[in-house]
Amino acid sequence: RGKRVSFSNSDSDTDTDSEIKMEEASALFAQRFQRLRDAMGQVIVGQQEALDGILTCLVADGHVLLEGVPGLGKTLMVRTLAQALGLDFARIQFTPDLMPADIIGTHIINEDEQGGRSLRFEAGPVFTQILLADEINRATPKTQSAMLEAMQERQVTIAGKRRLLPAPFFVLATQNPLEMEGTYPLPEAQLDRFFYKVHVPFPDLDELVEIVDRTTGNTTAESPKGVELDELMEMRSVVREVPVAEPVKRYAMRLVLATHPDSRHAAETTKRFVRYGSSPRGAQTLILAARVHALLDGRVNVSFDDVRAVALPALRHRLIRNFEGEAEGIEADEIVNKVVAEVPELTREVAREATPA
Repeated sequence: RGKRVSFSNSDSDTDTDSEIKMEEASALFAQRFQRLRDAMGQVIVGQQEALDGILTCLVADGHVLLEGVPGLGKTLMVRTLAQALGLDFARIQFTPDLMPADIIGTHIINEDEQGGRSLRFEAGPVFTQILLADEINRATPKTQSAMLEAMQERQVTIAGKRRLLPAPFFVLATQNPLEMEGTYPLPEAQLDRFFYKVHVPFPDLDELVEIVDRTTGNTTAESPKGVELDELMEMRSVVREVPVAEPVKRYAMRLVLATHPDSRHAAETTKRFVRYGSSPRGAQTLILAARVHALLDGRVNVSFDDVRAVALPALRHRLIRNFEGEAEGIEADEIVNKVVAEVPELTREVAREATPA
């Protein structure tokens, strides 16, 4: 016979204390997130969904790809975010003649008063905290690839030497969906580095009136500081502490597998229109973004609805359509929405395990 194990009240007390601390951290997270919203809202008119997407990427420690026609304030959003955080900001305007050294920096010859020469490293604009990569699809693949190591590893390698980038390091890249002439589509490996792909919509009538009122007068609005750097780092830590129940986690993983046409979990839409689906980074994004969504809803656990709410910006740029999908003009958003509609919350096996005997 085994020994009888008794549980003292201290175990339940510890669990209760942990739950209380998590609820307090959740409430504080939501307050700080709202402060950032309000700070940026003093400059940006409307675009609440796009702003929430940007802030979600920020607190989840991921990068964001902004897509929208010119003049919608994408650059202003990024600059305003840097003001609201009090962080260093740099902008790179991508053009076909831009070289990798123009981004990451290079060594230059430095001559002293005695005529001696030495190499001095001149840091590029990538050495900042908030980086705007404007019209990133206008640069050549060689230059685009210079961003890969910076985005993934938070470092660059120059002349065989690694140089760490400042922390935090947050990349916001923009691209114009209309003007494709003279552009170089981002390779799948680089698209996958972006946590979210956020669409920036055209403003409605009331928002246009407000934009004109704010920008054609004698005063210029500036964003107040929303949160301090240490508060931002605490928010990032809280996101990773939100628990995810096993059925919800497996549902998110089945969503990712449903985007692969050769998977046994593949959705019918995927089998017809998709050549290759989301990478494991898409699965990581679903879980982290769903945690942020739960915290903003005042909960300290992730639900199926949280996963569904973040599926579109998390997966839309991670699908590669096949010939039929491109020929019929099926957009990635439509595919993701149909996949979400086709994948059930619980499989028969999971439901059977969850049902008490």
